[in-house]
Amino acid sequence: MVRPDKDEAVPASLQPRPEDYGYDLDRALLGVVTLRARTPEDAFTAETLGTERIGHAVLIREDGLLLTIGYLITEAEEVWLTTAQGRAVPGHVVGYDQVTGFGLVQALGRLEIPALALGDSGAVQPGEPIVFAGAGGRAGALAGRVVARQPFVGYWEYLLDDAIYTAPAHPLWGGAAVIGPKGDVIGIGSIQLGHDPGDGKVRVLNMSVPVDLLKPILDEMLTLGRPNRPPRPWLGVSAVSEEGRVLLIGVTRNGPAARAGLRKGDVVLAVAGQPLSDETGFFHALWALGPAGVDVPLLLERDGDQFEVSVTSGDRQRFLKSAPLH
Repeated sequence: MVRPDKDEAVPASLQPRPEDYGYDLDRALLGVVTLRARTPEDAFTAETLGTERIGHAVLIREDGLLLTIGYLITEAEEVWLTTAQGRAVPGHVVGYDQVTGFGLVQALGRLEIPALALGDSGAVQPGEPIVFAGAGGRAGALAGRVVARQPFVGYWEYLLDDAIYTAPAHPLWGGAAVIGPKGDVIGIGSIQLGHDPGDGKVRVLNMSVPVDLLKPILDEMLTLGRPNRPPRPWLGVSAVSEEGRVLLIGVTRNGPAARAGLRKGDVVLAVAGQPLSDETGFFHALWALGPAGVDVPLLLERDGDQFEVSVTSGDRQRFLKSAPLH
């Protein structure tokens, strides 16, 4: 069996033990593979996500369909999948969804591993045990628990109403499988972050995307490469809350906001006349205006001056390179 490098392996004391679970743990862990992706140097996301990306994917259908986190495969021109037994096959990007963050990959060869069923992520509540499974069997897996079910807002114009937070944190979380008490997949690892549950003590957790969000859009992603819904308006900004205001900490080069003259350090006071206090309100107000392409009236503050500007929003997907055909 191929095991993670020493500095990537989960400490033995945190690895799951088969006797603690009511399903075949070792068989379930075989369904998680290493995913390596390469994107062109001129890809839109190359500067922020890099051109060489590594993470995990989980086989969810016997025909070779794998689920991962979308940022690993966005604009990828080459994908390789490696099982715990060392079998490596190429993969093809089927699609990804900007709203949920999910990505789908089709293996272009036989992986010869068992598939994991999609579980009922909504039924798994704080306190329940999970296995946060990266590739490599037990050495790549971590025994943990769900510690919270609550919204997550990402500065990159991303919002989940009901994310899964687990602890302890896995060192290599991207695309890893969150395996629930029944031995099925309930979430896909997205990021690692600090979290204060309310006692003033920050803990390092993993945030994962619940698989219940995939079920309604899976067929559309398989046929269209993305869900069949109007794309959200996208500005190309990174926004955070600061002292009750929305601060831009980044503006994507050549994105809609940059073309309209927005800058890092600008404060967004209102969207279409609606005052803002945090990035959650900012994104909700933006998306409520209509689909991508809608004009977004903003009230900004820069260097103590307030002024209005209208940004013609874009479809984030249109800025990205399409996956090559196989």
